[in-house]
Formats: sequence, C-alpha cells, structure tokens
Amino acid sequence: MYLAKTSWISILKFPAIAGALLLLPNLPLRAESVEFETPTATSESLEQIERYSNEEYNNSIGQGVEGASKFRDVSPSDWAYQALNDLIIRYDCLVGYPDGTFRGNRALSRYEFAAGLNACLNQIERLIAAATADFVTREDLETLRRLMQEFETELASLGTRVDSLEARTAFLEDHQFSTTTKLKGEVIFSLSDAWGGQTDNVQTVFQNRTRLNFLTSFTGKDQLQVRLQAGNVAPLLPGGNITFDDGTSATQEGRFTYDGPVGNNVVLDILRYRFPIGNKINVQIIANNGLHHYYVDTVNPYFEGLAGGSNAISRFAERNPIYRIGPFGAGAAIAIKPIDKLRLDFGYISNEAEDAGPGAGLFNGNYSAIAQAVYGDRFKVGLTYVHAYDGTMASDFPSRFVLGGTGTIFANLAPAALASITGLPAATMNTPVASNSYGIETSLQITPNIIFNGWVGLTNARLIGLGDANIWNFAGGLALPDLGKEGNLGGVFFGAAPTLRGLRTPGNRNFSRDFAYHFEAFYRHQIHKNISITPGVIWLLNPNQNSNNSDAVIGTLRTTFTF
Repeated sequence: MYLAKTSWISILKFPAIAGALLLLPNLPLRAESVEFETPTATSESLEQIERYSNEEYNNSIGQGVEGASKFRDVSPSDWAYQALNDLIIRYDCLVGYPDGTFRGNRALSRYEFAAGLNACLNQIERLIAAATADFVTREDLETLRRLMQEFETELASLGTRVDSLEARTAFLEDHQFSTTTKLKGEVIFSLSDAWGGQTDNVQTVFQNRTRLNFLTSFTGKDQLQVRLQAGNVAPLLPGGNITFDDGTSATQEGRFTYDGPVGNNVVLDILRYRFPIGNKINVQIIANNGLHHYYVDTVNPYFEGLAGGSNAISRFAERNPIYRIGPFGAGAAIAIKPIDKLRLDFGYISNEAEDAGPGAGLFNGNYSAIAQAVYGDRFKVGLTYVHAYDGTMASDFPSRFVLGGTGTIFANLAPAALASITGLPAATMNTPVASNSYGIETSLQITPNIIFNGWVGLTNARLIGLGDANIWNFAGGLALPDLGKEGNLGGVFFGAAPTLRGLRTPGNRNFSRDFAYHFEAFYRHQIHKNISITPGVIWLLNPNQNSNNSDAVIGTLRTTFTF
C-alpha cells in the first residue's frame, strides 16, 4: 500500500481514524510492521498514480461535517458510533473512502495510524489558527502530543516515501510512452516435430512468433487496437513435408494456433476500433485482418486463445472452424445484450474491401457474414450461422474456400483433391463457392476447476455450376484450470476435424470417406506470471479422411512470454 501527501492521506483519514481513535476506550488496534515498498516505474505505479488522481478528485467534492451518518456502513447501533460522531463534528478530520464507507471493522496498520493522526493534527492546527481553539481541550492536545512522539518515526518515513513517490511520478510523466496507449506483447518459442506414418521428411524445428499490441483508449470506454506481428512458424504437415499412404500430400490438420507468419517479416496484423453505444451495444470497425472469432463469443473457454500462445495447441481445438470460414478482411460488427445472460452478435467481413476493381470491393468480392446468439453463464449455449462467398483463386491449395486452417484437403474443397474423386479436370473444380454454415456450441462449468466444452458444425457449400458439398465437424474438450497450482492449465480435446461427407457433382454423387479424428492434450505450466511452458501432443487419426493412412503424431514444447 502506498501513501501520498495530501489526497491519499485524506483517503486514509477514515481507516486510520488513527490518532484520534486512541482517545476511544476498548478500540482494538493492530500495531504491526508493514513493509513499505518503494514504488517503481511499473504498471503498479501507474495504477497507483491513476488512483491518486481519482481519489483526490473524489475527496474534493461534497465533503461536509455531517457526523457519522455520512458513512453508509455505520449505524447508530454500532458500539463506537457516538465517539465517531463526536470526532467528526468536533474536528472534521475523518473523511472515509470515496465510496462513502467507513470500514470500521478492518485491522489498522501503524502507517495508516500515522496518516490519520497527521490528518487530525493538521485539522487541529487549522482550528487553532482560526481562533477556534475552544473546540480543542488541553487533554486532547496532551494526548496528541504523546501520539506525535510515539509515531515520530512512522511520520518521518511517510513523508520520505511520499517525496520519493512524487519524484517518480514526475519522472513517469516526463518519460511516459503515451497518455492514451498501452503496449502488450507476446513472444512464442516452440520446439516441434512429427512422427508416424510418412513423416520421415518432417524435421525437428525451432520456431518463433512475436506480437505487439498497441491498445489506445480516447474516452476510457473505447479501444483502438493496432497489432504488429512477425514470425517463422510454417505448418509441419501441409505441402511437400508429407505424403500419406493414399498419395495425398496436403492437409490443414494439426496446424498450431500460432503458425502462419513466415520470414520473420514485421507486418500490420490487426487494425480495429471498438466503442460502446449506451450500455447494451458495442460496435467494432475492422480495417485489416478481421475474423469473426475476434469479436464473438466462441463458447470455448480455456481453449480459445485468439491464435495466441497460452491456451490450446491446435487451431482446431480453439473453436468451431465455421467461425473462420472466409479469408481475413475488413468490415464491421455489432454486439447487443438485450437482457442479462443473452448476447447477440452480427458481423460482416470482406477480404477485397480495398480493391475497387470489378467483382471486388466491400460488397461485390469475397465476403463472410455471421449472426449468433449466446445465452447462459456457467452453462452456455450458442447458435451460430455463417454465410460466405468465396471466388476463384489462382493457387490450387489452399483453395478459394478455407476453414480457418483446419480440416482435410477434401473439406477445404481443393480443386486437385476434388478432381481426384470426381474424375473431372482440376480446372473445372476451381469455381466460386457459396456456403451456409450452422453451429451449436456449449460450455458447462461443472466446478471452477472443471469445464467441459463442445460443438457441432455443418457447412453446406455450393460449388457454383458444379455441385454441392456437405462438410461436418464436431468436438469436445475438458479444461482443468489451476491444475497443480494457480495459473496452470490442463486440457484434453477430441473431435472430428472438418470432413467432407457428401459431394454431389456430375462425376460423383455418393462420396463418403472416414471422419478425420483429432486428439490433443496439453499442460500449461505457469513458471512466472509472464512466462509459461506448454508441452503438448496432437494425434491425427485417419488423416485426409482415409483409415488406410497411417496415423500422424505431432509434438511441441511451447514457451510463451507475455508483457
């Protein structure tokens, strides 16, 4: 606890009823030694400075000599009510807390005692100087003189520490980064490898990713987020790293939450601004790299980490993949809370919003729109609908249709994969896709340390001019927060990654292959409030929807630094 000269002492005038309260008989006081740390230029000091200014403002308004009745937690039936009332009326040196409370049952430290005594002494000096000494008796002065001598050391220490705090406050004001912006960062180091099946070409890798978030508030209720990102986390399995037994060589299964950026080039990642309208509506404007899961509740606590390094290991375990249908883009979203426990979200994102060419722009290019309702508290249920349009792309995989970096090559409707099962030329498979996705998400907090989450997702995709596809996924996860010690997190997750279960085209009307199962387990060990180490394993069964393909196992040791 830190004390400052004038305004903080006024806050402590009450709890440290202090010097004057020694005049009361039978009042239990605790005379203990309190370690008084020297404030440093940290977030704690900034919070202290902010609290200092707020308390000074609060204590400058509406103060008057009303007696003990001005405290809302003091009643005439309290045993010390009359003594407290007399002290306030006679000396007006007990102010209390800004919320109007007295907190008379709380234990008292010697520093608080000294602060309260100092406040009463100052008030008595003012009364004497104003020729109103009749309010002060000789016995009072003698008692206060004794108290001054007894607490001389504490009063001197208090003054020294206040001077130090003021000096540090002045330093912070002169050297602060910004009066409106906070910097939050995350750095991930990961050591990873894959085993089993045809993974001989997958080498052990040491990868990294860095994020810097600049969070700016202009009103105290809004927020402008600017995020810079760099990394070199290439996925382990997609591309030429692996060829499964059935000849397929690409999949989006088993990707890490934090993979994607390569080359360690610094890029502008997220750029968005959010602000409230009244008490029930929140609006977001997304200018770059927007995705639906950035602003809706994915109903997957402790696994959802917003592609960070503190929760689940894989992208699939973070959320129902339908939240990430459609590429990154720009747009807007609105969240409404019409009643308690009910939240409604609506959002629209276009990944060609900046392109003024034909078939592009905010409304004529690729887009994705979401509508969702979530109800509950300890037990939550979410109903999600996503409509998307994805045009053709020059590259073969990932194709124009994406499921957020999850699922099989078939579920992502890669033209070459579709050609292999339809017998049609791959060029004819690269058609625009219009899709409607439906999701049901649930979360049940069985106890504060046992949470079960689960979901089911269905995507009906129309390959325009070619046919229809049905893509399913489902999953369940058990989260164990504070496992072993506070701050740790254990997680077990199992489900079927997005799997193509139905395809109706001129060349194939009854396509059906195995579900691509995904098992995951991880344990985040919080070795410091800003450092965690997370060993984790991902086991892929029936990769690329084929039970004849050998299973693949991916292991990682992730270290996350936050600041």
